[in-house]
Amino acid sequence: MNMASDPGNCRPDASAPIQRTDEHAVERHAAFLRRTSEGPVDLLFLGDSITRRWADVPELWEKYYGKYKAANFGVGSDTTHNMLWRIQNGELENISPRVLVLLIGTNNVPIHTGAEIAAAIRKIVDVSRAGLPRTKILLNAIFPRGPQKRPEGPSGPSPYYMDVVTEANREISKIHDGRTVFFLDCGKAFIGSDGEIAAACMPDQIHLVREGFIVWAESMRPLMEKMMND
Repeated sequence: MNMASDPGNCRPDASAPIQRTDEHAVERHAAFLRRTSEGPVDLLFLGDSITRRWADVPELWEKYYGKYKAANFGVGSDTTHNMLWRIQNGELENISPRVLVLLIGTNNVPIHTGAEIAAAIRKIVDVSRAGLPRTKILLNAIFPRGPQKRPEGPSGPSPYYMDVVTEANREISKIHDGRTVFFLDCGKAFIGSDGEIAAACMPDQIHLVREGFIVWAESMRPLMEKMMND
């Protein structure tokens, strides 16, 4: 396993493909491989638990994506290094979607810098483009993530995750080329008038609930429809 270069630090390298061996991840990967052999995929969602939880709102998935041959390749707790392993081990084979919706990185935020996360996401985009050369990529910015404040702890202020999210998003926005990769930052849509993450969308400050999925889908809809029809 490749590790980050900090002396004495055993953080996994955000850009190194690392296989998960827990039951959930193994079962999801096997299911995705079966899906790639079952027929065409026109719209592919690739992500972590935020993406996986579209399964909790099937009526919204049908409303927004039922008209497409859509597949959801989201895995709870996935990081950039886990996703890299997945897409280098069969999940992009035998399919050629028109659009790939990519959202990844929030699970790296507590352990990596924004620059490290952005470099890993760039690698994911590069691997995806190589594996799916005819596919356009709708690259989502990492969503807002709590805690939103800096409460004092025994060692001073606790980590403020939005600093890392903002740094990562600033860097991944540069991957946008307007031809094959389209960057979309809908983060402000999840922030209330008080400057905090809206509980109606994201009550745990990480995962979306029904209202949050509506906000995400509506934010993506104009760009996605253009990409699907071009």
